[in-house]
Amino acid sequence: MKKILLCLGILLGISACCRVNAQEIRMKIPASSTGQRIEQDFGLGVISVNYYRPNTKGRKIFGGMEPYGLVWRTGANNATIVKLSDTVALEGHILPPGEYGLFSIPGTDEWTIIFSKTSKQWGAYSYDAKDDVLRFKVKPFKLDNKVETLTIQFADMHQEDGLMQILWENTGVTIHLKADVDNRILANIIEAMKGEKKPYYMGAIWCYNHNRNIAQAVTWMQEADKANPGADNMKYWLARLQLKNGDKANAIINAKEGLRLATEGKDPEYIRLNTEVLHDAGVN
Repeated sequence: MKKILLCLGILLGISACCRVNAQEIRMKIPASSTGQRIEQDFGLGVISVNYYRPNTKGRKIFGGMEPYGLVWRTGANNATIVKLSDTVALEGHILPPGEYGLFSIPGTDEWTIIFSKTSKQWGAYSYDAKDDVLRFKVKPFKLDNKVETLTIQFADMHQEDGLMQILWENTGVTIHLKADVDNRILANIIEAMKGEKKPYYMGAIWCYNHNRNIAQAVTWMQEADKANPGADNMKYWLARLQLKNGDKANAIINAKEGLRLATEGKDPEYIRLNTEVLHDAGVN
C-alpha cells in the first residue's frame, strides 16, 4: 500500500511540474524594447514600418553601444522592416513596391542607409551586402533635445514629398521621400477621357489645382458647362480656368453669369466664389 501511495505521489508531482512548465511556456513576457508599427499614406500608396524601440538607459549610443562604421539593424531584436505598396524615391533613388529590411551604418559625419531584400532576420548578424537593393548616404544632425526611445517617424508629409526620420539619443537622420503622383494622375485622366463617361468636370478641376494642362482643362470645363448650363459651380470653374489661361474677358462673362445663377439660387458659397473671380479679374 505504501508503495502504491508513493508511486501516486511521484506521478502527481510530475504532473504538477508539467503544468507549471506549460504555464511558464504559455506566459507572455514583454520585450525590453517595445515594438511599434506605423503606416503613412504617401503618393498613391502606403509606407509601413515595423521595428523595435530600444532606450538609451543612460548609455552612449552612437560611437558606443552602436559603433560607428558597423551595420546596425536600425532598431532592436528583429531587423526593421519597411513595406512599400507603391514606388517611392528616397534621396532621389527609386525603390519599387516590396518588403525590405532597413539597415544603416552610423558615422560621425555620414550615415549609410541600406534597404535589403532580406527583411526577416534577427538583428544584422546574417546581413549580406549582396542582398542590398538600395544604399545611399545622408548627413546626421544634432537634436536639440535628447530622445530616450528610438523613434522612426514621418514628418512634413505632402502628396508628393515628405520626410522619414530616425531619431535617437542626440542624433537625427532625415530621408527625403518623393512620389511621382501628378504625372500618373494626369495620365489616368487623359486615358479616362477616351471612355464613354468622360470626367470633364473633375479632370479640369484637378488640372487647375495642380497647374497642369490649363488650356486643355478649359475645353474640358466648357464641355461640362454645356451639359449643365444652369449650374453656378460650372460657371465659376470655367471662369477660374479662363482667368488662369489669360482669357480675362470670357472669365468675367462666365463669373458674372455664375454670380447671377448663384444669387437666383440663393447659393452663398458660389456667390462668394464668383465674386472672388470678378475681383481677381479687376472688376469691382
